[in-house]
Amino acid sequence: MKKSMTLTDNRTGKSYEFPILEGTRGPGAVDMRSLYKETGLFSYDPGFTSTASCKSKITFIDGEKGELLYRGIPIEELASKHSYLEVCYLLLEGELPTERQALELDLEFRHRAFLPEGLVKLFDLVPDNAHPMSIMSSGVTALSAFYYEHLKLESDDDYREMAHRIIAKMPTLAAFAYRHSIGAKLIYPDIDRSFSENFLYMLRAYPGGKLHLDPGGHREIRKIEIEALDTIFTLHADHEQNASTAVVRSVASTGAHPYVAISSGISALWGRAHGGANESVIEQLKMIGSVENVDKYIARAKDPNDPFRLMGFGHRVYKNFDPRARILKQLQDQLRDELDLDSELMRIAQRIEEIALHDDYFVQRKLYPNIDFYSGIILTALGLPRSMFTPIFVIGRTVGWVTQWIEFKKNTEEAKIARPRQLYVGP
Repeated sequence: MKKSMTLTDNRTGKSYEFPILEGTRGPGAVDMRSLYKETGLFSYDPGFTSTASCKSKITFIDGEKGELLYRGIPIEELASKHSYLEVCYLLLEGELPTERQALELDLEFRHRAFLPEGLVKLFDLVPDNAHPMSIMSSGVTALSAFYYEHLKLESDDDYREMAHRIIAKMPTLAAFAYRHSIGAKLIYPDIDRSFSENFLYMLRAYPGGKLHLDPGGHREIRKIEIEALDTIFTLHADHEQNASTAVVRSVASTGAHPYVAISSGISALWGRAHGGANESVIEQLKMIGSVENVDKYIARAKDPNDPFRLMGFGHRVYKNFDPRARILKQLQDQLRDELDLDSELMRIAQRIEEIALHDDYFVQRKLYPNIDFYSGIILTALGLPRSMFTPIFVIGRTVGWVTQWIEFKKNTEEAKIARPRQLYVGP
């Protein structure tokens, strides 16, 4: 028996029946596509908090339980047992790769990491002090000119080539954007280095390939640094229909070039309420200044008449602990021990965390530390500049965006141009 929901208009006494669609996990959805046609009314849902905009097989979140699954696999398992490139393969292909498939993808990404020289020349036109995110958004849009053929994708191999190309080039674009912003000579990819290691290399190397000293006084890129960055990429790879992903799907609905859609996602991610939140966490920790000031700022956060709010706490979706934050908490502790990290910033963060996890004000409101709280601290510990926090988010999320774009384009039966309605209240 098909399930349905009956809606009664108490103005007219008329009743309308709408089908209920069941997913494989989580809440079902009322199919309201005929609502306006049947009732003459729109649904009103600012921020789309109760609206399912699509069907998807990619990522599932249970905010009440604190679960995050990629293709049905828990994020904890992926972060602990698989590399970011294996996660990329999983999202794009629907299954984890064999050892040979993982090796082939790694080799392909190494060789696709280089940017077209024509695009590199465009960096000369950008102000030296431009934020890397603005350069990345512009650079990805420019890539659509160099690979215009991706506007018409016909086979699975066409989709795969388009996706592999943009994922492989994103770390290079991010590293070039940063080096340009500080007036440093660009360092090209080294095909002898893996995905995450190569990104750190392109950020740190001097011309000629020699690495400068990292925060711990070492010239080599250590294994734990590569693993930490790889984990951060994995945790950011996809996150259901968040703001930037919704933008990518919306732009996809217009028939625009896939790289233009991803560029739009980058612009959306830059916002402080979205991907820019981890930058704000570090800014706030620096503003607090010392452990002795923490209690004062906690009191301000609890004062309803004070506009001050702690950054990096609570989440729109998770009403339990963010599972990504649990993983990063463990990673942070590991980095502190193995890299012998001890900074005032980390002590401030640790004190805030201790209070928030035990204070009734935060516990009752389910204001747990989220991924932004820990990722900002970890990236700072790795010696990465704040201006690169959100570009690192972009690198990790690119595979999610492009996978969501492909899923939308292949769903030809339901793919419609995004066109929300409004409740007009003007003159």
